[in-house]
Amino acid sequence: MFIDRIGHGPDLVLLHGWAMHGGVFAPLVERLRDHYTLHVVDLPGHGGSRDSEVPLRLETCAAAIAEQVPVDATWCGWSLGGLIALHAAQHAIPVRALVMLCATPCFVRKDDWRWGMSPEIFRDFAEGLRNDWRGTLDRFLALEAFGSEHAKEELRHLRDELFARGEPATSVLADGLELLETSDLRPGLPALMMPSLWIGGRRDRLVDPRAMQASVELTPNASIDVVDHAGHAPFLTHADAVAAALGRLPQ
Repeated sequence: MFIDRIGHGPDLVLLHGWAMHGGVFAPLVERLRDHYTLHVVDLPGHGGSRDSEVPLRLETCAAAIAEQVPVDATWCGWSLGGLIALHAAQHAIPVRALVMLCATPCFVRKDDWRWGMSPEIFRDFAEGLRNDWRGTLDRFLALEAFGSEHAKEELRHLRDELFARGEPATSVLADGLELLETSDLRPGLPALMMPSLWIGGRRDRLVDPRAMQASVELTPNASIDVVDHAGHAPFLTHADAVAAALGRLPQ
């Protein structure tokens, strides 16, 4: 797996979301590189890891990343990356602190989880991948940016970054959607002992901040920081606020 190492200071692992790559974190990296050693991961099938043989599964990704980053690093996962970071924290990988960035342990609405997304949305995206995967990715990017105070700027940045490191493998896109649709890591939250910070966007239309608040209420030693006027990618439009929130984590 490709991992770009930048900066100096305490170790911070950055995990991107579905269909993207680590380059999407550029505005945040610019603000953090003087304070952290950043380990910016390209997940399997994406960017510099497009030809990686590591399956896009929570356990295999978490284990492969743990082999390549320092012990006791802070792991920060955006969206799909949050599921991988949370899985690592729950399964004896030595994570110093956990940051869930517009991420939740369960992305899909259930009878006992009212703040998740509709299962039909995931089925529509899965169908779209089979028929028009490029158009489906663009629709997903539009949904990520929708609601943000700077939606046009955010969407432009996401579109610019999407294929900046090559096209993601279409089979891996389907695997990632399946992870988002089927994963439910809520049962492990009460046993999560390390500090965790949950950063949301007030206007996020993919991950409702109320889902993050409900997760915090299940998790010991957890706190939440919701960025006003931000959508699903606050590190693009409100990078200073996200960097400031990260700076409040224990070193």
